[in-house]
Amino acid sequence: MALALFKTVEIIEVMENYLERIRPPHHIRHDLDIGYKIDGQSVTLFEIRPGFLNPGINVESPYAKATYIKSSGQWKIYWMRANLKWDLYEIRPVVSELKDFLELVEEDKYHCFKG
Repeated sequence: MALALFKTVEIIEVMENYLERIRPPHHIRHDLDIGYKIDGQSVTLFEIRPGFLNPGINVESPYAKATYIKSSGQWKIYWMRANLKWDLYEIRPVVSELKDFLELVEEDKYHCFKG
C-alpha cells in the first residue's frame, strides 16, 4: 500500500534537503551521484555510477532502505548485503523519523551502508 499524499510530500522534502547537503560537487556527478526512490512504503538510497562494462549506461546501486510501518508509525531500516539482499539493520532496526534514518546512514558507524 502506498503512503498517504501528505506523508509522501513530507518524505520528498526531507530527502531533497538531505540530497542537497550530501551530493558530490557538480563537476563529478557524471562519475558519482546519489539518488533516492520512493516505492510503496519504502525509501531507498542509491549511488549512481557509469556501468563497468558499458560506461554509457548509468547503474544504480542501492545501499540503504527505510520502510514505513503504518501500524507502529516507525521506519524499519535495512542495508544491502554483498549478496544483494536487504538485511535488517539490527544495531538500530527501527526509528521514529525519516531524519533519524538519514543520520544513521551518514554516521555509518559499523560500515554497513557505504562499506
